[in-house]
Amino acid sequence: MPKIVDPDERRRAVAEAVLRVVARDGLESASLRNVAAEAGLVVGSVRHYFADHTALIIFAMEELGRRIGRRVAARAEPLLAAEPGADGAALAEELFAELLPLDETRRREAVVWLAFTTAARTRPELRPRAREMHDGLRALATRVLTGARDRGALADGLDTATESLRLCALLDGLTLQAVLQPDSVTPDAMRAVLRRHLDSLRATRT
Repeated sequence: MPKIVDPDERRRAVAEAVLRVVARDGLESASLRNVAAEAGLVVGSVRHYFADHTALIIFAMEELGRRIGRRVAARAEPLLAAEPGADGAALAEELFAELLPLDETRRREAVVWLAFTTAARTRPELRPRAREMHDGLRALATRVLTGARDRGALADGLDTATESLRLCALLDGLTLQAVLQPDSVTPDAMRAVLRRHLDSLRATRT
């Protein structure tokens, strides 16, 4: 009997091949032929599941976003459910650390996501997915900071809209520098900068 292939599983496997090629060789190398070879398939098999190259790249972007989103959601749940009066500093640090390239898995994801978002500047078909990730991070930061304010854990007078933008810019900047200069922007350094920033937002305990 012929082997039964799960279409969703096959699409995810091909998307994983895209991510490996982009991480190793750059987005420009993620042709249908190269991706098919990486996945151990022929080009015709890839075309069976994706209408064209653009559909393949968009699906890979979405798959990467889903993977990161699942991890972030697991970290966010206990923080967003924190009781009034709770500090939540450690939970917040672990949540936002999930978005930094602190290990090989997250570093590879950062490399790939930067490749995708840079390409979106000149490829309109990629912009909605890049914007979705950007908006999702901003919304998460706003929810976390608003929750901290409502629990009395945020310093008085801080504007959550401004601070959410500042936090996202910090995460983006650390990620970019760590990808480009991994020898000087180390995981420990990123942790220290994130912790210092979050500490600066906390209410003074008396």
